[in-house]
Amino acid sequence: MNVNDFDFYLPEDLIAQTPLLDRTASRLLVLDKETGEIQDAHFYDIINYLAEGDCLVLNDTRVLPARLYGVKEDTGAKVELLLLKQLEGDQWETLVKPGKKVKEGTTLLFGDGKLRGVCKEGLEHGGRIIEFIYDGIFHEILDALGEMPLPPYIKEQLEDQDRYQTVFAKHRGSAAAPTAGLHFTDELLVKLREKGVHIAFITLHVGLGTFRPVSVDKIEEHEMHAEFYQMTEGTALLLNQVKDQGGKVVAVGTTSSRTLETIANQYDGKFAASSGWTNIFIYPGYTFRGIDSLITNFHLPKSTLVMLVSALAGKNNILSAYEHAVRNKYRFFSFGDAMFIREGGQL
Repeated sequence: MNVNDFDFYLPEDLIAQTPLLDRTASRLLVLDKETGEIQDAHFYDIINYLAEGDCLVLNDTRVLPARLYGVKEDTGAKVELLLLKQLEGDQWETLVKPGKKVKEGTTLLFGDGKLRGVCKEGLEHGGRIIEFIYDGIFHEILDALGEMPLPPYIKEQLEDQDRYQTVFAKHRGSAAAPTAGLHFTDELLVKLREKGVHIAFITLHVGLGTFRPVSVDKIEEHEMHAEFYQMTEGTALLLNQVKDQGGKVVAVGTTSSRTLETIANQYDGKFAASSGWTNIFIYPGYTFRGIDSLITNFHLPKSTLVMLVSALAGKNNILSAYEHAVRNKYRFFSFGDAMFIREGGQL
């Protein structure tokens, strides 16, 4: 299967640069995954498309203010650091710009030396293993010095850092937000619970590998980066109960769907408390065992995320839906509008 099969035309002015003031005011494209039928709605209408006994599964990861600006101790040259993944102790896998100037043994200073980083090892594509030296609590220092790692296609400055966090963000560890969850408010979640819709949480710490472009022609040759996930026993019991009683498991975001599919594949279509690392790559031909429906944003052309939604709803249905979204000026990517891919026959 060729990567170019998942390309589509996207005008640059449809890439959302700022979030809407009201999280729930985003538009919502509702797609019947069986028939390809489309409805236009708003995100606050999602309550009308979910039934009592269904279960929304939200990713409660919390984005780290993972972008740091500093200087090299020896020369004062400016550097930019992006934290990707914590390793042992105070060592982190990072991306450094300019990477070629930060060699093994180089010391970096952040916040007038409140935080120091020593390069321990060079990796590919600007990657570096950095060991941090500091006094106090690392995450408090990071909160003070770091910035949200907004994707490169967002050029505007984010005035409110919390708008790149979901309202239910809990467990620190992501290098990017699970953006489908950005549309929910506490008030909307209360209304959904009042209707009888179950709310469950899983954790997957989003790495930049999820969003890196596919650099091979044949998608079967692409390798995903591994990301850490966790599901509690309570969530597993709830999801199994929902399935047994005929409710729909609705993943909020591709990160939630990848976590649910990883676990369902391990337990023969069921769920169990588990944690680990997943590099699952879902593309057309994949048989879903964990989720029934998916709430997601609109994704980059030729990305692994477009391939995932194509696996769920069919490539032709997805490309037709994206063509409809472009024609009707939906907003794309992290701060953009949403799509609800539903079970067939429900519209």
